[in-house]
Amino acid sequence: MKKIAIIGVSLLGLAACGQPVPDSGAGVGFNDYAQYELERAQREAALQGTTAPTLAQNGAIVPPAPAVSTTELAEAGIVPVEADGTVAETQTALASNPDISDEQDFSAVSSRESIESDAERRERQAAAYQLIEATALPDRSGSTGPNIIQYALQAPNDRGEPVFDRSSISGEGRFQRNCAKYRTPDDAQRDFISRGGPQRDRLGIDPDGDGFACGWDPQAFRAFAAGN
Repeated sequence: MKKIAIIGVSLLGLAACGQPVPDSGAGVGFNDYAQYELERAQREAALQGTTAPTLAQNGAIVPPAPAVSTTELAEAGIVPVEADGTVAETQTALASNPDISDEQDFSAVSSRESIESDAERRERQAAAYQLIEATALPDRSGSTGPNIIQYALQAPNDRGEPVFDRSSISGEGRFQRNCAKYRTPDDAQRDFISRGGPQRDRLGIDPDGDGFACGWDPQAFRAFAAGN
């Protein structure tokens, strides 16, 4: 019985001297690591004399905004603002950008304008304002050639519908050769009418007798006049 008691006391002593086993599942959390990195960055910022980063609500480290000098703001056309909210160096910023108006700057406008001067400026603008009444378009001069728009609207047929008799001696070769001399079908139609068309086809550029030379089509003018 005495030996059993001694063994029990010895086991209790060994249990008291043993070290507790750490919980390996606990580990180091993300928040702890972020806090560690934040403190390290803040220490470095303090040593370098720069702005320290901050910690966002989601645990992310927010770096400080890059410092921008007043000169850089002025070169970019941005009016710098002091810490108390006042505008700083307005004229310097605008001087590098002469095309930027300062009409929205109350201090700049009030320094050179008054109620009287503003009223005088409005009077000058009103005096310079001119109301031009609409007038009828001038008549088309005859020096520009035949009016193919009017011809397109008055022609009774569509393209490809023969109306006029044509000589059988006007072949495809003559048609292609003479039509190639014109820059556009509109130019061909004007010249065609000026040479006696559509009744006459001296150059063979309207072989089918529809009254439209070199493939000219009046449909575009008709659709425009109809509002389509």
